[in-house]
Amino acid sequence: MVRCKVMSQATYDDVNLILRLYELRREEKMRSARNWFVGNFKPKSMAEYQQICPMGSEANAFARQVTSYWEMVSSFVAAGVLNQGLTFENNRELLLVWMRVEPIVEEIRTAFKDPSYLKNLETVGKAYVRPRLFGRARYLSRRSHLSVRTRGSVFLYPAIGHRGRARGAGAHRDPAL
Repeated sequence: MVRCKVMSQATYDDVNLILRLYELRREEKMRSARNWFVGNFKPKSMAEYQQICPMGSEANAFARQVTSYWEMVSSFVAAGVLNQGLTFENNRELLLVWMRVEPIVEEIRTAFKDPSYLKNLETVGKAYVRPRLFGRARYLSRRSHLSVRTRGSVFLYPAIGHRGRARGAGAHRDPAL
């Protein structure tokens, strides 16, 4: 099983690797693949995946390029080569990719006969999600009696922004958070 190793302090090497990974994301083909992925990759089943990304298509190449890039980044984090906290602070796209792939990853593994397909992305993606979900649940349990009014609508659960703070029009801030 792959484990995420959290280093206590990010190093200059971590920062340099993050910057190099950012440069790779800016490459023209990678940028096109990322734009396609964000706008189009939302399958909920293997059948939808095959419809969105038929084998041999540009869409399939884009999907493979984006997922393999984030699998590579996740492997660095899982192996302890790259600081997990620094990665999470600077690469939210990793979470987006994991959330888009999660509903179908088991079906893809079965279809490809590869039980380890995107295992690093899964491990790191789940580690990325865990504190945010528990943090949001704790926040909502504290704030459930409040509401946020925006343009006549009432939202009982305001969006959670960076570091657990509420955001959005009329969002209340609790100094205890």
